[in-house]
Parts: sequence; structure tokens; C-alpha cells
Amino acid sequence: MLLHLSARFDPQRDAASWLAGQFLAAAPRGADADNLLESLETLHIVNVERNGNIIYTLKGIWGHTSIGLYDPNSKTNEHLYTFEKDLHVISCSVNNEKTLLAVSFLQSTEEARTDLLFQPVSKCLTLLIEICPVNDVKVLKAVDSRIRVQFLYPVAEAHAFPESCLLLISEDKYVEKFDIRVVKEGHAAVIENSSHLLKEKIADDFIWIQWDTLEQRLFYIVPKGSRDILNCVQFYPDKSFTLILEVPLEISLTDTGLKLVNLDYDYYQRQETGPQPLNLQVFTSEKGCMCLCHCMAPVNPGEVSYSVFFLHKGCGKTYTVALERMDSLQVKDLLFLNLDYYVAVFLPGHFLHLVNTQYPDLMCCNFFLTGEDAKINGLHKSAIVSPLKSVVLDLSTGRMFTLEISKQALLQFLWNSKLDGDRMATLHCLLLHVGSTTESETEIIKWISENISTCFTFDPIQEFIIASLYWRMCPEAVNLDKHLPYTSLVCWNELIPGITCTTHIISLPVLKVQNCKGFWGKLISILECVKYDESHVRFNSKVLWREWEKLHLKKRTEVKGITTYMATVFEYAKKVHSNFNTWRTEGRLVPLFKDEDDQQQLLTGLMAVQLKDHLMRHLPYVSKKRIEEIAVDYVSKLLDLTYRIMENVWKKYNLDSWVFSLGQRGTSNEILVFHFMCRMLHAASGMCLPLPPGFHTLHTGLGVRCLPLYTLLLYIDQGVLHLTETCILKLLKELDNTEKKEKLKLGTLTRLPEAISNKIGQLPNHPVGSTTVVRNYVKLLFEKLRNKWPNMLLVDRSSAQIEFLPLNYLVTILTEVDHQGQVASVERGTVNVRLVEEVALKHTTMLLGL
Repeated sequence: MLLHLSARFDPQRDAASWLAGQFLAAAPRGADADNLLESLETLHIVNVERNGNIIYTLKGIWGHTSIGLYDPNSKTNEHLYTFEKDLHVISCSVNNEKTLLAVSFLQSTEEARTDLLFQPVSKCLTLLIEICPVNDVKVLKAVDSRIRVQFLYPVAEAHAFPESCLLLISEDKYVEKFDIRVVKEGHAAVIENSSHLLKEKIADDFIWIQWDTLEQRLFYIVPKGSRDILNCVQFYPDKSFTLILEVPLEISLTDTGLKLVNLDYDYYQRQETGPQPLNLQVFTSEKGCMCLCHCMAPVNPGEVSYSVFFLHKGCGKTYTVALERMDSLQVKDLLFLNLDYYVAVFLPGHFLHLVNTQYPDLMCCNFFLTGEDAKINGLHKSAIVSPLKSVVLDLSTGRMFTLEISKQALLQFLWNSKLDGDRMATLHCLLLHVGSTTESETEIIKWISENISTCFTFDPIQEFIIASLYWRMCPEAVNLDKHLPYTSLVCWNELIPGITCTTHIISLPVLKVQNCKGFWGKLISILECVKYDESHVRFNSKVLWREWEKLHLKKRTEVKGITTYMATVFEYAKKVHSNFNTWRTEGRLVPLFKDEDDQQQLLTGLMAVQLKDHLMRHLPYVSKKRIEEIAVDYVSKLLDLTYRIMENVWKKYNLDSWVFSLGQRGTSNEILVFHFMCRMLHAASGMCLPLPPGFHTLHTGLGVRCLPLYTLLLYIDQGVLHLTETCILKLLKELDNTEKKEKLKLGTLTRLPEAISNKIGQLPNHPVGSTTVVRNYVKLLFEKLRNKWPNMLLVDRSSAQIEFLPLNYLVTILTEVDHQGQVASVERGTVNVRLVEEVALKHTTMLLGL
């Protein structure tokens, strides 16, 4: 099971012992433990406040109705008030200071006629009670329609507020706000001027309403002309409020009965039969996402359809699921649960769909689970509400749970998944919810090393590096998440078995208030990005590719003016490498050489420079110094992740004590590591990602040990292996002069890049001491010369003297130079290759008249 429930409030665990003490103190004679258990069965939660406090009612055997409060932080219970009669409490709320209690309850007509306290006689009474201590009771409403009550809580709770604000939400479709000032009279908290409370209308004529407990927002839908309009009122700590959002909806809603979300804890009313109200909810996340979820009436039997409108992205998706069987569960049992980054769509016994709210364009970021994977710890009751993010409440049992995505279940699901979509969703979820930690990344790398060849629609190495970098770097700066790539994929066209999806464009919401902070500021920022092409907003490897090619072209053609820019690029490469701390003397497992690979240095510095420039264009309010730090840190962490992958693969194949030596043949484990490094190189090349210094030297060294000569040279020709100066020097120094090794050295020498060839040729003590290598090397040079000057083919080849002229001149020149003492003798193994090459070619071309 991917989702795990942990009890946040259990009456038996959290309230029974405290209630036992209260019961024994107030119970009449003859009451026993059975009476207490009977009372516990009547415990029902009637509200969950913003601070997490749980308000519940309990009916005693002596006909009383008590209201208690459980604080999950201190794990203590508190008695708030007791009615000396059996009441059906509809709604209840306590203010932040616990001085006032608002209660709305139903009373039978017979009871009301005999009770003079609650006059006039009405079906529903709403009371405001002073409880610090109990001083007075004020009737706020006496009507026949049901009333819900909710105190506003300040978002900032640094100090207590002398004024309390109370919302009254009526089923007659209006919302009022009461401003209540509390004054101290001795040890008592008393309502000031209780007969003239300030009252203000917030909304009316709505067909649906939802209270956002955590963020203190009121969403409601009103019909306006031919369209339904979603409104949002934001309440602030200073008692003010603002109609901050109006969004025309792309769906037509039928008024089948008022639906109250996060305001309706009345378990008994939920059991009543009749037309089902709208199954619709709005969810927001701390990243600025806003989604509207709607379950539609079934069109075809055996199917269920629901829509998720991503208001922050200007798109909506309608999902249709064919049910394998029909049972007592109906569409009304479909639950929408807020998991912040995900919206969980749960139909007990059938499926669980986790919709990624940040990236709705890629279906592979969603989970669609059936069978055992779709169960939630036996949660199957229809009387389920979700008062807070990642919290579910079972009204039938009075138990409240925290809903979490299980890390162990995610890892198990990753290993067991056969579909690329499930693997992608799990990988991102692990990095997002569990966090991009060393432990989680190690587990993912283990999975990658075992399954790298089983993924067909994405490269797991690319996706791990890009996604891990994204979740690591997002907290570094505001809005940075909108400008970094979060996936290696451009699009996803694969279908998810068991579900069909259609996408439609919707209008972007327009906020009525600008210059907002917090959630609304983030939403505005997202909407601004959506208005423009996101491919230009996010850092793109295609741009890096273009700059990389330009830089190579300029470097080859030596265009003027490139010196300063190149110097800047290499300077950033030095910053990245100094920040990339893999050169520690202790604990370094992979034997990377700290060699100077110009190509990788160039790419490393270029990526840092390009990322810096990109962020400076899109984050003008962040200082240049901070952006430079972010760019260098990003590339450094990229190199670190690559090294971490190599390190874990090194451990897996027991190469802990591996010594870089080219004179021995590779083991079976080394062959496996070599091919894994080939996949790493392919992944990096595909997204123009730099590799750690020494990667190519180590990779080529493994190739020398593990590949036959023909295959090795083919890999070099096709660009799989990149020759470096360090590798060539070790190759020429460590290999002996056997015929097989001579062919290997000759093959690599003739394939050297020009820059490296020039460096090696100019070394005076270069360890090329074999006349065989020298002769073959010069022979190949002359073959290239004949290809360059076809007139050489006109030379009469019948003469052995002319046919072997280069080699004859080579031996002659070597002898003359050796006698002159300009270089050491050939047998001692130090020949100036560049000098030999120049002299031999000069004399030969003179003789041939070229």
C-alpha cells in the first residue's frame, strides 16, 4: 500500500483515560465501566481548528451532552462546556484564546416548548458562550435552517488578539461575519456590548462553499448568467478580508443541494437519503498550485469520470475509469484528498489515483493504482472528510488519521514496477516527499544499476540527475523552481492502463488584488510564466548545445575576440571543480585522475556561465553574486551526483581496491562497470551534461583492459571513448613492446585529437622508445600525406628505394640525430617524436620534389 494511515486521534487511545476520570467524578451512583464504554461510542468529532485542536461531543448516560477539546501537540484533553440535555450538535468552534465557544445544534419541538431558555422556538439554535469561566450564553441565531459556525484564527499567532471573528454559514445560502470583542473582568473573559455585535455579510446565493482551515480562505460558487463563478475570500489577521479571486468555470453545475466542504461534520445528516450534492473541492499547495476537482454524474454504467482543473496552468483533464465490478459503492463514495503536491482520487475497493498538481502535462508523474496497491489501510467508510492537508477523518468512528506516502512502499513499488510511467512517478515522488537525501539517492542508484536496460521511454540516469538536482536546488531561491528543468523528458505519449484522459484548455484566473504575498504571490508568478512559452523560461539543454557548438567552432577557427569569453568560461570551471569536493585523500573510492580535460572543462564552465545568464534574465530581484553561487552550486552538485553513481556502482561490483593499471586484462566485474560507464556517457551526452574530471581517463583505461583491440579502436572512432593526455601517457609508459601492445599504442597515437597530439609530440622525454612504433607512426603519416597530395601516387613504385623512402630516411635521420647528441638513443626509450616527424617529412618532400 502506497499510502499509509497513522492515527492522529483515536478516542480509545487519546480520550478514554481522561474521560474515565471525568465520568467517575460526575457519574451517578451505580455507573460502571460499561456505561463509560457506552458513552465513548457516542463520541463524534464536530470540528478541527486551524491549530490542529479537535473538538468533539460526548453524550453521557445521564442525558448530558459534553463538548471537549483534544490538543494533538500536548496530547491533552480539556472540557469546554456541558449541556444538561441530549442535543444533536451540528457545528462547534472555539476561538484561539479559548474564551468563547460557538455551538449550533438541533432541538426537537417538544423539548423547546418546555425550555424557556432557548426562545423563540426554532429547529436550529446557534449560541455564543463565554467559557473562561462560564459566564453567559448569547443566542446568535434561532432559525429552521442549519447553521455552521467557525471562528477565524490569525495566521500569525505571535500574540493574542482581543477581538474574535466568527463566521456563520447558513444553509439558506449566506455567510455572515461577527466581530466580538472580549474584555477582562477580574478572572473572567466577558463579551463587550454583547447585545450589539458588529455583523457583516460576506457572501450569499451560492450553491457550493468550502472552508480552507489552514489558510483561512472561503471558496464559494455562485451562478452568474449562463456561467458559474468560483470566488475566494481571503481573511487576514487584522480582521480584514478581501474578495481576491473570481474564476469563470468551464463546467455547468446543477444545484442539487448545498454542499459544504470542511464545514459539515454532521455524521447523522450524511446518513440521510436524498439528492447527492456536488462532489467538488478546491485544493491549494504551498508552491502556488490551485486545483478544482469535480466528480461528474456517470454517463455509462460501470464507469466513473472526474475532472481536475489546474487553474494555475490554464488546463483541465478529465479522467474516465472503467470499473471491473459494480457493488454498493457509488460515485458519491469517490474521495478527493489533498496531499499538497498530489491530489489523491480514491474510490475504495477500486482505484487510487495520485495526480501531480505541479506538472499536469506529464501523465508519467501520476500514480494510478489498483488492487492491493490502491488500498489505504482498510479505509473504506463513506463518511470520510479531509479537514486539513494530508488528514482524513472517519466520522463513523471518530478517528482521525494522518495520510502519508510510505517511503518503504515507494521503494518496493519502484523495484516491482514494470511500466515506465510508474517508475517515473515513483522516482519523482521519492525525491519530492522523502527528500533528496543521501539515503534515498543511494537506493535509487541501486535500482538504476539493476534496471538501466529495462527503461524504454526515458533514461533513468538522466532523469535521476535532473530530478534530483531540481528538488535539491528549489529551496535555494524564490521562484527558482520555475527556471530549472525538472525532467529529462520533452513529452510523454504513453497511455496508462485502466484510465483514459482528455485535456482541455481553460481560462487563466485573474486575481482582483495584485502585489500579493505568500500563496497568492506564488500563484501570480506561476500565471505569469504560463502566459509565456515555458520552454524559454526553463533552462534548456538545447541552448547549451548551440553555445557549445559555437564555442568549438570559434576555438577551431581561432576567431578574434573569443579570448575573454573563453577565460571567463574556464574561470567558472575552476570554481565548479573547487566546489566539487571529490579530491579528498580519505574515502575516495573511484580512482579518478585530476587531469585537465579541456573539453570537459569547457563544458563545465559553459554550463555554469549559461545557467548564470539565464537566471539573471528571469530573476532580476536576486543579486548577481547569489545567482553566480547558485549556478556554480548547481553544476557542482551535478558532478557530485555523477560521482555518487560511479561510487555506488564501484561498491556493487566490489572494485573497492581497484588499481588503475593498463597492463592487465579486465575481470568480468570490470567489464560490467565499463559498460555502465558507457551508459553514463550516453546519458550525459544526450543532455549536454559535463562529467567529473578524470571520467574519460578512467573510462578509456577500463576499455583498454576489457575490450579487444579492434573493438577498442572502433569505440574510439565512434566517440564512445575519448582519449585524454593522462591516459595516453600511462598507455605509452606502462605497456611493453610486444607486437600486440605496439599495435595498441600505434592505434591510439594515430587517433589522438590535434591538441593532445601537439602536446605529446613536443615532450622531450616522451616515453616512445620503440622503433616499431616510430616507423609505423611515420608510415601512417605519409599515407595521410599521399591522400593530401595525390601527385605522390605518380611516383614509380617499382623502386624499393623510393617505395620505402620515408622509412629509409627515418632511420638515417635517427642515426644522424643520435650521433649529434640532440636526443637520447632509441634503445633508451626517449625520442622527440615531433623532431623526428618534422625532419623525416622535410627530407622526404624535398627528395620527391613536393
